[in-house]
Amino acid sequence: MLKHGDIDSSLRALAEPTRRAIVERLSRGPASVSDLAKPFDMSLAAVVQHVQVLEDSGLIRSEKVGRVRTCRLELRGWNKLADWVAARSTLMERRLDRRGEILAVTSQPARELQRKEKQQ
Repeated sequence: MLKHGDIDSSLRALAEPTRRAIVERLSRGPASVSDLAKPFDMSLAAVVQHVQVLEDSGLIRSEKVGRVRTCRLELRGWNKLADWVAARSTLMERRLDRRGEILAVTSQPARELQRKEKQQ
């Protein structure tokens, strides 16, 4: 069995709309947890739980200074996810390229036949 714990954790974290909205907000820059909570109709404690899931997945990090916890995106977590997606994209592109080559070779006799029919 393949071991993709980091990827699994990231995808699980991003599966929830509230967490994706938090990530969207953080993509514009760091924000306090209370700022992150403002647009949501939920308790601050619920937002903290969402932040914790994102932090546990490695997609964000937070830092507490005094009474304020500030969150920001964690580049390393996003890079791991991006690398995984890129590897799958490369694999699929190679497969599609190969299928295109096979189709080009197998359809070549049909094109030659069409060309001969047009010449007659």
